[in-house]
Amino acid sequence: MTTIDSFRSSISADAPPTDVSPALQALWWLLRGDWDRAHQCVQQHEDDDDCNWVHAHLHRQEGDMRNAGGWYQRARHPMPTDVSLQDEWSTITTKLLSRQ
Repeated sequence: MTTIDSFRSSISADAPPTDVSPALQALWWLLRGDWDRAHQCVQQHEDDDDCNWVHAHLHRQEGDMRNAGGWYQRARHPMPTDVSLQDEWSTITTKLLSRQ
């Protein structure tokens, strides 16, 4: 899976694609509206910068900006201030898919 369109269309499945990273699995669950499942995915991989970036995004979406800020710092990404959550999701997903 290499395109964001194919990734988006995969949400009709019962589970995320098996050939994607845990960070992308979390983004897949988030796209399906399951924040808790997405959070579980990244919590299991807190030593991974990509998971930390997604973790930050999740807490930003939750509205917990203090917690999000810590995760952005840990992931070495600035917290976006003028980017919508949807645009940030697309940016993160595209970046991570390009590494697959």
